[in-house]
Amino acid sequence: MIGYVTLGTSDLERAAAFYDKICAEFGVGRMFETETFIAWGAAGGGAGVGLTKPFDGNPPTVGNGVMVAFQAENQEQVDKVYKLAIELGAQDEGEAGPRGSGGFYAGYFRDPDGNKLNVFCMG
Repeated sequence: MIGYVTLGTSDLERAAAFYDKICAEFGVGRMFETETFIAWGAAGGGAGVGLTKPFDGNPPTVGNGVMVAFQAENQEQVDKVYKLAIELGAQDEGEAGPRGSGGFYAGYFRDPDGNKLNVFCMG
């Protein structure tokens, strides 16, 4: 149902370098690009993620309670992507590990613009 999620950035080049590496871990690359917008994903695949300089020209802001979650294949991939994000300068928001019951395993971090992200798997 969701095609893609867009996050704001003040520095598209810096943010793109971050997302190029994170998205490569899920086997996807850039699928659309303009001077002010880049989207990663695969046509016909799951939801993609996009970055944009805000259309109105104002600085981007981070929504309180807003988060984008990347679905991993397994706990090893969660650990790998979480570690990669931190190495790329992401801010830690919760080390990768089990959360609650039901096999939910996740790591939380903020990208260079402060957008909250999560990488998770179930079971």
